[in-house]
Amino acid sequence: MAKVEIKAPIVAEISECIKDAQSMVVVDYRGLTVEQDTELRKSLREAGVAYKVYKNTFITRAIKGTEFESLTEYLEGPTAIAVSKDDATAPARVLAKFAKTAEALEIKAGIVEGTLYDAKGMGTIASIPSREELLSRLLGSFKSPITNFARVINQVAEKGGASACEAAAPAEAEAEAPAAEAAETPAE
Repeated sequence: MAKVEIKAPIVAEISECIKDAQSMVVVDYRGLTVEQDTELRKSLREAGVAYKVYKNTFITRAIKGTEFESLTEYLEGPTAIAVSKDDATAPARVLAKFAKTAEALEIKAGIVEGTLYDAKGMGTIASIPSREELLSRLLGSFKSPITNFARVINQVAEKGGASACEAAAPAEAEAEAPAAEAAETPAE
């Protein structure tokens, strides 16, 4: 069997993995223990991120002609890729969180929605909350005014309801009437 026949399926596998990806992060995993690597893979899997170690030449061939081609310059030394098709910030977020406890893991660079970021830029991307968290914050901001309105209505109901409001309204109207008449009378 020729070397090309052996390499072609691996390059095709990488190409399929990055086909509709929103982001791809390249990391140096040198120095991770087996336990750390297992924990990292589990965290990435739970976040819906594909993570695999490939030879740099295979990755280079697979990303040639794609939006991820600019990562070629970062493909030196042992390399693993983390790819997400759903949440663009998930790979960076999970890897950066894990790198805080496992100093051996080094984020080299990544591409998020077509833009290349170096290691420092990926740290910034990692600080962006997940889509679900952003949606929950948005929902909370929508819910807050409604909740406050419901509390006010509840307090009005507890203090006597609409009848107390109707009784207070004529009393206020009578107090405002003399002031309005005085303002309408022209000065002679």
